[in-house]
Amino acid sequence: MPTYTPPTKDMQFVLHDVLKITEATIPGYADLEPDFTSAILEEAGKLTSDVLAPLNAVGDKEGCRLENGVVYTPTGFKAAFEQVKAGGWPGLDMPEQYGGQNMPAVIGSAVGEMFSAANQAFTMYQGLTHGAASAILAHGTDEQKDLFLPKMVSCEWTGTMNLTEPHCGTDLGLMRTKAVPKADGSYKITGQKIFISSGEHDMADNIIHLVLAKIEDGPEGIKGVSLFIVPKVNVNADGTLGARNGATVGSIEEKMGIHGNSTCVMNYDEATGYLLGEEHKGMRAMFTMMNEARLGVGMQGLAQAQVAYENAVIYANDRLQGRAVTGAQAPDKPADPLIVHPDIRRSLMDQKSFVEGARAFILWGATMIDAAHRSGDKDADGLVSLLTPVIKGFLTDVGYDMTVKAQQVYGGHGYIEEWGMSQFTRDARIAMIYEGANGVQALDLVGRKLAQDGGKHVMAFFELVKSFCKDNAGQDAAFDKDFIEPLKSASKDLQAAGMYFMQNGMTNPNHALAGSNDFLHMFGHVCLGLMWARMGKAANTALANGTSDATFYETKLATGRYYMARQLPATALHLTRIQSGADTVMALDAANF
Repeated sequence: MPTYTPPTKDMQFVLHDVLKITEATIPGYADLEPDFTSAILEEAGKLTSDVLAPLNAVGDKEGCRLENGVVYTPTGFKAAFEQVKAGGWPGLDMPEQYGGQNMPAVIGSAVGEMFSAANQAFTMYQGLTHGAASAILAHGTDEQKDLFLPKMVSCEWTGTMNLTEPHCGTDLGLMRTKAVPKADGSYKITGQKIFISSGEHDMADNIIHLVLAKIEDGPEGIKGVSLFIVPKVNVNADGTLGARNGATVGSIEEKMGIHGNSTCVMNYDEATGYLLGEEHKGMRAMFTMMNEARLGVGMQGLAQAQVAYENAVIYANDRLQGRAVTGAQAPDKPADPLIVHPDIRRSLMDQKSFVEGARAFILWGATMIDAAHRSGDKDADGLVSLLTPVIKGFLTDVGYDMTVKAQQVYGGHGYIEEWGMSQFTRDARIAMIYEGANGVQALDLVGRKLAQDGGKHVMAFFELVKSFCKDNAGQDAAFDKDFIEPLKSASKDLQAAGMYFMQNGMTNPNHALAGSNDFLHMFGHVCLGLMWARMGKAANTALANGTSDATFYETKLATGRYYMARQLPATALHLTRIQSGADTVMALDAANF
């Protein structure tokens, strides 16, 4: 069975050596001293490695079962959920007013990676609740917040988001779920939703569904969509539970992965619902939840790659196969370990350089969220909005690829269920699809985010890269060659792609959209290149100042040099594809596919 060892040391490096969080002016960051963050991460690490990780395979094998309208979660899940709640982990970064601990998002993100890596299906129950609570926090009335949030923050009650219907996925303007106003100000919600993660289960006293629906006689299409709070069990004004609402589970979806999470078909039969936010402004309210979820899903791509990589390294060191081409490395054994072979090293370095770069990217993004929410920094809010589709799309696409690489290290054993590697691949696969399929993320990036606020935020990103290169060039020839020059080259490729869109996308939008996926991946590579340059600088500084752990920082530099030399040049390939335009993409008639 696979194991999980939380990468707390690397998290501390990113938080303190790279991001220097205690030096930031963001409220709450001054308290994040290394000893304090270490204590949080170590405690989360124990819970995730000792309690949640052993249940990962259990959830995969058993799945959830539906009996008489009740969904039962896998063996051990309910007891583990009680431990998670008792530790206050669901409310780590939620407001104290509602029972949370008000930690910054950057700490919540670091802890969240460990939870997702240890057991993604389990963690989704609290993750969806966090998102639903965030939407109520942002758009609810004071009465709604006081009624629902305390028990959602504690996960006594969990939450969901209900968007998709059998006939409409991304195109939510086609939805048929209806909301009929009642005299008391509530609504009767009727319709069916599918693919509802954590839609029904036995781990909480109530489930608070956030449901998109159309109010009768409202505008057509997406402009007529509103968002409603629809409890599984109605809640009385004093917070006690009342009668069962007309919200029931029709079935559990049979899925490729995340078997431990109850993905449900939900039926609403004149269920009582309460408007969240304004009429016909449901997407505005839901996007509070969706944007948070997209960042969380990007983290899932990183998390599954991390745990798969950890186990691949163990196997590569233990498994004896063949001899090194330069001569036996373990002459006392019948064969050398797999890790001596260059192609295995290449695969492991691909994985290692990705997960460490992705971790820095995620945590950097979290600091922007904190700057926006805690300091009212509109520039930070605009930049993280630009980068959200990159975090979601790039990290899940590549994260999935890395789980496949880790599985490949095992050879045939990677394909056999008893070794557990296939679960990481199967669980990672959904992250490329839900919360907006990655093709949609690419379209959002190119079609909307680049031009947002007159292109202000993408220009700010280019300036950020340029300033880093300018400020750090000329001090160390090796650093210039290994980090600065590759980053400058990749950034120029990204700018050239943006220029191509500007020059050709207006006359024929297909020229831009045909290159959107390549642009998203190019952007992702530049972001990880920037992260590796920043990590390389931090490692150099630590070595120059003297450190008791030189091996850690030298390893960091070697890993960064690998990414800059072997992965970052992919931007040139993506640029060539983008500049080829849409003609070859759109050449065939539909009948000729």
